Amino acid sequence: MKFFYAAFAVMLVSGCSSTPDQFGKLDIKKWRGDRGGCYGIRAKLESDFRAEIQNLKGKSANEIGELLGRPDVNQIADRNQKFYIYFLEKGPQCDQAGTKSNSRSVAIRMSAIGLATEVTFQNGIP
Repeated sequence: MKFFYAAFAVMLVSGCSSTPDQFGKLDIKKWRGDRGGCYGIRAKLESDFRAEIQNLKGKSANEIGELLGRPDVNQIADRNQKFYIYFLEKGPQCDQAGTKSNSRSVAIRMSAIGLATEVTFQNGIP
């Protein structure tokens, strides 16, 4: 019986993997810690983020969420597509959640089957 519990514990530990702190050049821990871009950390990480764009394409919505954290804005688009939007700099979204903002942001387009297909940079939301 002890063997069963030991085997079960090993399966639990090995099945639960934590999110990495790095994604290529991008410091994921710092990125996730700057919710809404309100602390200016994401703006400093922009060049590292740009270096990893090709590695984000093709990842599932769940993988993107686990890597980059919950998006600041989750926008529904036509044909069952959606955008995950992450603000890069401080703006009105920092003072009151849900406020329209023209702060610099990055948008990851998710296809109808839930895969990242495009990454764009803009002011506000696309």
